[in-house]
Amino acid sequence: MERVPVLVVGGGYAGLSAATLLAWREVPVTLVERRPGTSVQPKAFGVGPRAVELLRPVPGIEEELTGLWAGIGDGMRIAIARDLADPEPHLITDGEHAYLADLTPAAPVGVPQADVERVLRVKAEELGADLRFSTELVSLEQDGDGVTALIRGKDGDSLVRADYVVAADGHHSPVRRALGVPTSGHGTLSRMCSIMFDADLSDLVREREVTLWYLRNETFTGVLVTGAGAGAHVLGVHQAEDEGPFPVERCAELVRLATGRPGLDVRILDRATFGIAHELAGTYRAGRVFLAGDAAHTMPPTGGQGGSTALQDGADLAWRLWLVITGQAGPAFLDTYDAERRPIGTLTADAQLAELGARMPPAARIGYPERQTDPLHALLGHRYHSTAILDEPGDDGSILEDPRQAGGRPGSRAPHVVLDWDGQRISTIDLFGPGFVLMAAKRGRQAWMEAGRLVKERLGVRLTRLPVDDELLDVEGCFEQRYGVRGGRRRAGAAGRVRGLAVAGGGRGSGGHPGAGPPADPQPPDLRHRPGCDHARVKPGQNRISCPVRRARASPARSATTAASSSTADSPASAASSPASSPTPCPSSSAPRTIARLPVSGSTEPAARTISGSACVGSRTPLTNHIGSSSNV
Repeated sequence: MERVPVLVVGGGYAGLSAATLLAWREVPVTLVERRPGTSVQPKAFGVGPRAVELLRPVPGIEEELTGLWAGIGDGMRIAIARDLADPEPHLITDGEHAYLADLTPAAPVGVPQADVERVLRVKAEELGADLRFSTELVSLEQDGDGVTALIRGKDGDSLVRADYVVAADGHHSPVRRALGVPTSGHGTLSRMCSIMFDADLSDLVREREVTLWYLRNETFTGVLVTGAGAGAHVLGVHQAEDEGPFPVERCAELVRLATGRPGLDVRILDRATFGIAHELAGTYRAGRVFLAGDAAHTMPPTGGQGGSTALQDGADLAWRLWLVITGQAGPAFLDTYDAERRPIGTLTADAQLAELGARMPPAARIGYPERQTDPLHALLGHRYHSTAILDEPGDDGSILEDPRQAGGRPGSRAPHVVLDWDGQRISTIDLFGPGFVLMAAKRGRQAWMEAGRLVKERLGVRLTRLPVDDELLDVEGCFEQRYGVRGGRRRAGAAGRVRGLAVAGGGRGSGGHPGAGPPADPQPPDLRHRPGCDHARVKPGQNRISCPVRRARASPARSATTAASSSTADSPASAASSPASSPTPCPSSSAPRTIARLPVSGSTEPAARTISGSACVGSRTPLTNHIGSSSNV
């Protein structure tokens, strides 16, 4: 019987992101997928900035995705029209994303799911993940120590014993059904035939612009995603429940109707039928099995966040499983996956359903949720609440906030702030990787550096201590405000109520995989692999990496500081790269999320934040046998 820490079922967005990020963290992982390969149909189009932030630490992924997007087009519009020849289409979005530059170093990419899956598959296999296509899960049984799965591949049946299973096996999820997990929601809403075709649409599509068209005419309603003129395009047409797959001739006829070109020369490349549904799992965890992607939350494609949500599920699970398998957190920490991710999945699915309703006649959308007033809140403003997050007194319990007004509340995504590091521009997002990071404001920083040192020494917590405006300069003077420390905006009743550093470490090896041993100091993503990074500026003999942030302003003159005592800060290099003495490099968690206030003794305002690789952290029981942190993706 084979033995593996994590078995992933399903090779779509959630499964491949989980497998890639587990392999990047050197956690052995096996993925089984019944299809012979990744998707042929483009499927979902576009990856949101938060998902890019989470994939960004893995060297090469962001570059490949942005490279693919550069080869497709420069912008993306979304419009409602009768057909592509409609002289007066109703424009929903103009494709501009410049406003995101102040909120994230990671831009969204307009790439089809099929291409993203191929990139993730190649990267996962490069990192050592065992991906088995044309292989299906037949059955599974779980007990208190693990899960035994019967899988069937080209060479017959075999048994795999796993500590944990990630069920990313799609909307109909055989794993979810076998486990008896209940579902709710509006169920199947309609059926759609997806037609991939090749035709020259250059006279209908603006040069270097990809457009998604919602089509309404006398013959059909549907959606058309056009490439940059010539090449492959996709038409989705709603079908009646009793309709079978469209024949090729009918597909070609529908394409001509959709383009408004009766004589268009068209070649049908592929066709598939799928259901559009709104279905939500009642729990994301059943014992040692975790639901992700469509198995957890199936949603209409309107709004474009379904694929990104699935990618975030996989990234989140990879981070949590890594902490537990390496003994950095106890098994109970995995309960927070359901507590934190399910509200976000429900919120996103409801928002997508509302967007679908907005494109329907009023009588057809009765019972649908209302549209979100500001989609940006759902794009970068998610907040988590669970037993692993220390909410501030008086917290309103909201799961959304305006990322433009973020103040570092517990459970929120750590804000993007431009810093100057040795003359180069970096984002705070790029500092959060190897375990925990303590970021202290100028006032009281010495006390926090000493507190951080004690935590590192006494608990073995992987903690990098970084005072801002010391070796890291706050270029735009907004760190304190955005992170809610000293003088920044703060919630009433939140002043200095957390006692002790909100970072907790479990016993080494507790809950770990047999033979795993003490986890090594982590090796974070190499910032030199990031787009725009200057390779030549890595200083010989130093573990420093410099990576300019896009569209950052000019830097003020830098003042030098000297590290002389045991309570001085760690080098920012230690937040971007682990020491050369690390015995077994093990990349740490992804971009940051949850936040805890850390008060200076005698102060009424917080002057520091602790941030884990995927989270700024807060523990309800600091310094106990579990990690007091949570990733918010």
